[in-house]
Order: sequence, then structure tokens, then C-alpha cells
Amino acid sequence: VQLQASGGGLVQAGGSLRLSCAASGRTFSSYAVAWFHQAPGKEREWVAGIQGGERTYYTDSVKGRFTISRDNAKNTVYLQMNSLKPEDTAVYYCAARNLVISTNPDRYAYWGQGTKVTVSS
Repeated sequence: VQLQASGGGLVQAGGSLRLSCAASGRTFSSYAVAWFHQAPGKEREWVAGIQGGERTYYTDSVKGRFTISRDNAKNTVYLQMNSLKPEDTAVYYCAARNLVISTNPDRYAYWGQGTKVTVSS
């Protein structure tokens, strides 16, 4: 499975962005897909995840602001980010595994290249 993340950019605080994670090479409708972010000098952190059955999970800091979804016909997972805050600034990565969602990045075999999100105050 090859993953391509896109949709990052520069936005003011309170604004919105939608990230996309497009998969190729294999249909990944049954895969668990997660978004992680990594700020400069910090470790990669789990943000949200979606199971093959579309059950979703979020870290506390993004609940109510971010929504993860998938379009299996397009082999794509999205992360809709609303009410963005400067502390959301990071490189965002999508990752997939053919098992249940994990918050541990070491458990993921497939990674996108990352897309940078910058939120100005």
C-alpha cells in the first residue's frame, strides 16, 4: 500500500483545513488508518484513527474540532480540521495497518510522506 498525504497549508487560528490520504496499490477499505502529527523537536503523536468498519477515535485535544472519515470508493481517508489553533501546527502523516487502530506509530507498516500544517495566531 502506498499512501499520499495532501491538503496542508497556512491558515489563521480558527480556520479550517481538510487533509487527504489517498491509497494506491491495494484496496484498503478494511485497513485501520490513522493520522499522526509531529511538531519540531517533538515526537510523532497520534491524532485520530478510523477502523475499516468506520468506527472513529480521537485524541482529547482534537475532539469536537477534527473529523476523520473515509471514502472507500476513492480509496481515501480525510481529516477535516476545524477551529484550528497554533498548537495544531505540525507535519501531519497518515498511516495504515491491516489490524485494529493503534496509537503507537511503530505498529504501522504504511506511511504517507507528510503534509505541513501551519496555524498562525
